[in-house]
Amino acid sequence: MAAEQFKMTLPASLKAERRGKVAIVTLARPQKRNALDDATILGLETFFTSLPDDIAVALLHGDGEHFSAGLDLGELQERDITQGIAHSSLWHRAFDKIQFGKVPVVCVLHGAVVGGGLELAAATHVRVAERSTYYGLPEGSRGIYVGGGGSVRLPRLIGVARMMDMMLTGRTYSAEDGQAMGLSTYLTEPGEGLAKGLALAERIAGNTALTNFAVTHVLPRIADVDPSSGYAVEALMSSIAQADAEAKSRLADFLQGRANKVTRPE
Repeated sequence: MAAEQFKMTLPASLKAERRGKVAIVTLARPQKRNALDDATILGLETFFTSLPDDIAVALLHGDGEHFSAGLDLGELQERDITQGIAHSSLWHRAFDKIQFGKVPVVCVLHGAVVGGGLELAAATHVRVAERSTYYGLPEGSRGIYVGGGGSVRLPRLIGVARMMDMMLTGRTYSAEDGQAMGLSTYLTEPGEGLAKGLALAERIAGNTALTNFAVTHVLPRIADVDPSSGYAVEALMSSIAQADAEAKSRLADFLQGRANKVTRPE
């Protein structure tokens, strides 16, 4: 399907297009290893809050040899503590629009996924990594600290101890290590990540909007509460989902043999 352009105002550091129900946003600062400046962060916020209602899934990837080498360190110049808090809050707000936005987000990773780039990736829901991918949190060696939500999201993926090690020692991990740790959910050969990401996005777009909402908005919050509260919220969400007209139609198709059954992986 041919790509179509979006009618939204974005900075030059971002490119956006759509393919059917899939919105694609590309980090487009390859000369800077897709380092994230304020204009790019604000652009991501605009993109994820301005998606048309007929978009079902978004896909995020990076142009050039790297996904993102993290914060553009030029952004740290001449900023006092109050301004630093406001800057971090900007990242938090923008990345929340990804994690808890309108649609599920698939992220395709390659090359450097470092610092703020890893924080950005952690805000997405499904991550596909090419074997060229490597991960790092170099903030400790630079006298700074993560500010884009990494303290919240990354320990949930890899644990506090491993994140401590990455920040204290500057240790980097390969794509294979990241797959084993939970930083990615799919691993592909170089050059194959985007096709895999698009295929996954199109499959997710085939779900009902209500189910996708439940998975991206309700499931993470259930995981953060005590079990008894989680069971109650799950029961409510399950009842709401199965009462949806589209769900009833799909269940009828399955019961009457018109829908595919779950099979062994290929």
